[in-house]
Amino acid sequence: MTSCADIIANSDAQFGTSGVRGLVEDLNDATCVAYTYAFLQHLKTSKGLKQGASVWVGMDLRPSSAAMAKACLAAVEFAGCRPVFCGVVPTPALAHSALGDWAPAIMITGSHIPFDRNGIKFYRASGEMLKQDEAPVVNCQDAFPASLLGSPGLEPEVALPEVDPRAEDNWRARYEATFDGLLDGMVIGHYQHSAAGRDLFSDMLQGLGARVVQLGRSETFVPIDTEAVSTADADQARSWTIQHGLNALISTDGDGDRPLLADETGTYFRGDTLGILAARSLQASHVVTPVSSNGALEKTGWFSTILRTKIGSPHVITAMQQVDKPSNRIVGFEANGGFLSQSILSSPWNGARLSPLPTRDSVLPVLSVIALARQMKMALSQLHQLLPSRVTASDRIVDTMRESSTALIEMLRNDASRTAGLNHEGAALSEQDDTDGLRMTFVNEDVVHIRPSGNAPELRVYVESSSDQRAAELLKHARDAVAYML
Repeated sequence: MTSCADIIANSDAQFGTSGVRGLVEDLNDATCVAYTYAFLQHLKTSKGLKQGASVWVGMDLRPSSAAMAKACLAAVEFAGCRPVFCGVVPTPALAHSALGDWAPAIMITGSHIPFDRNGIKFYRASGEMLKQDEAPVVNCQDAFPASLLGSPGLEPEVALPEVDPRAEDNWRARYEATFDGLLDGMVIGHYQHSAAGRDLFSDMLQGLGARVVQLGRSETFVPIDTEAVSTADADQARSWTIQHGLNALISTDGDGDRPLLADETGTYFRGDTLGILAARSLQASHVVTPVSSNGALEKTGWFSTILRTKIGSPHVITAMQQVDKPSNRIVGFEANGGFLSQSILSSPWNGARLSPLPTRDSVLPVLSVIALARQMKMALSQLHQLLPSRVTASDRIVDTMRESSTALIEMLRNDASRTAGLNHEGAALSEQDDTDGLRMTFVNEDVVHIRPSGNAPELRVYVESSSDQRAAELLKHARDAVAYML
């Protein structure tokens, strides 16, 4: 008997930072069926998922996503559950409706990684799948449903099911109720590219009162990485802002769970800066964020409790759950700008109730920061004045296998003389943190952090310094030094 575990073990598509990721050729029908069926069997065993229960399914606009969605939908039906197909939809919108229905969800997305790759993100009825859920899935000994592979429904010419509109409708209603009128009188640019929910997001912005200028729409997939905005995208943002007289420019990554917000000068907020300001706007008491996020968080003194984690939303969610009490107002964010909430919050704009959404959301941080600026009668660019002067920047070294990254980190951990070479001023090492990869703090308070990506064969390089110029110089120097050492 071939088990689901056998199929999964023979595929190079594996769990990464958040969900399953791999090359498109590895995410074939067999792999998608095995992971989906094993996930649902795990929920039946551990969470009491019943026969006939709903399972919400969505996808992004990658060329490979439709075929993967068909395979996942077939596996849901084979497992005795009822698929609710939401079509192309933002990941947080799918998660929001599934949570409201107390149902699992499956999102076909590779987020920001190149289009020759893709992924599957799983949600339990209580929220995003956590790290402890992975082992029961990959070790599932249930027989692999091989009969599905010959199903006519998986053929390319067969259309996907009719789209259930509830995920989009519920998502629109969530923010129209909590930020009604926020954007009155504003001109908002919307960089649409190939993001899931791009039309939905434009409709939401218009519904909140903005005059929306739609920009950069693409019918081919564009892998936008909100954590490492390209020079071309940064220049384009400034050009669009000037050309159209924008008060703000908004965008997301491919599956709509990581935000981009540029101010009235066309300058993008860093994701972790956006997260700090959104947490302030929402009057959070407890903030959870990965070790790679901006150190200005602690220096603000705004929050009673700050917890640092490994990189990846499952780690942030686990830490949020550990401090979950009715009296706490708990949020989390990542350096990519994705924002999560564990508690019932109040809208900073009109006080309306915001239900918890413990998964990355691109809409709440953007609207909360705009609300903060409007209430303080500041331009968006002036919000930086509220924060201590700590600037982060990041880059990546592509085509770097995990084995090479791990060996480099081990060498640097044990050789202080080489570590000093990563600082552009040659400052000595002050502190090391190996929570995730290797984060090195120098005596001049500069930070260099390196870690292998959990989603692709890349080595991530993060830096933090006291100004934009110093951070840019440090990033270039550290990246070149790391590339030389590999």
